[in-house]
Amino acid sequence: MKYSFKSSSKRFSTAGKLTVSFFMGFSCGLPLLLTLSVLQAWMKDEGVDLTVIGMMSLVGLPYTIKFLWAPFLDRFIPPFLGRRRGWLLIAQIALMLSIAGLGLTSPGKSPWMVAFVAFLVTFFSASQDIVVDAYRREDLSDKELGFGSSLYVNGYRVGMLLASGGGLILADQISFSFIYLLFSGVMLIGVVTTLVAPEPKMEQGTPKTIKDAVIDPLKEYFTRKNAVLILAFILLYKIGDTMASNLTIPFYLDIGFSKTEIGTVVKLFGFWATIAGSLIGGALMLKIEIKKSLFFFGILQAVSTAGFAVLYYIGHSIIGLSAVVAFENLTAGMGTSAYAAYMASITNKQFTATQYALLSSLMGIPRVIISAPTGFIAKNIGWSSFFILCTLIAIPGLILLYKIIPEKQTKRTQAK
Repeated sequence: MKYSFKSSSKRFSTAGKLTVSFFMGFSCGLPLLLTLSVLQAWMKDEGVDLTVIGMMSLVGLPYTIKFLWAPFLDRFIPPFLGRRRGWLLIAQIALMLSIAGLGLTSPGKSPWMVAFVAFLVTFFSASQDIVVDAYRREDLSDKELGFGSSLYVNGYRVGMLLASGGGLILADQISFSFIYLLFSGVMLIGVVTTLVAPEPKMEQGTPKTIKDAVIDPLKEYFTRKNAVLILAFILLYKIGDTMASNLTIPFYLDIGFSKTEIGTVVKLFGFWATIAGSLIGGALMLKIEIKKSLFFFGILQAVSTAGFAVLYYIGHSIIGLSAVVAFENLTAGMGTSAYAAYMASITNKQFTATQYALLSSLMGIPRVIISAPTGFIAKNIGWSSFFILCTLIAIPGLILLYKIIPEKQTKRTQAK
């Protein structure tokens, strides 16, 4: 077989871009659970009230409203590294400092200071997400985008796994403060990736004014049929699953599991179940249309949430925990695959950064705002009733699905 230098260079360039996608995903996934499950375990250890722990989900508000400053990051260009890498480096350095600062706080003595610093972590993390999403869309060709996005998601999950599973296991050996300082240093992986990655070409140019950066993508979206119903669906589709996940760490600790057991089974074992779910979901979507995928995967997500109520009655059982975690993570991976595919399919390429920020912000509302009172609810109605409630609350999203995706649309999508 004959290989030309030109084709080899092209393959190397593609491999390099895909590698960048993976490490950027890792950098985005690492901070997320440092303000959720790891912080919850730290606060539980410090004796913080369950209601306060539940309310801490509000520090994730920047993930929900990041579309507000996404146009600003599109409009202006830093004086170094270019529009995407310049903002990315700024966000990552600020993120490293805020994660280190979170490790220097004291949840037991000053939970509100913890909340403030955790809010800074989520703000800079959300900013990083905005830029990485835009970078990935602009750097990868249409042929590379599917596999590149898959590597980004897998990198994201590796980052989440390291922060949550690794963090919880380490918590039985070292202080939480040192864990946060350690992960602040791990963020250097993202900084190095930003420095060595190429800056994407600005083929479409930049918006000439802030008004253009804000109004045009919103105007294009809201002139579509069922625009508001689509936003409602995105908000509600994973609401039950997300509400339940918000308190799983305190739940596991309450029924007798150690942090090492949680880190090993829930995070490490659950990680591979999620990966498998994503692959299975992606494979099934090649066979069935997106509407059916969203519907069947949504039902499975709801059923898996009910598994936590079953685990409550089983009690401390590694086998029971493994079964519930495997099923929940498997179905969550399947649902996320269909969810992400649907969102990508309704994003206009001309306004990818701002529109994707808008849609992904809505994805974060259940995790941030609606999940805030979950601690209060669980405390007052009990764990079993709480997880049954989370199961039932998934139903409205499934009903909306049949309003926003007509049968003809699903056939056209499948044919593309």
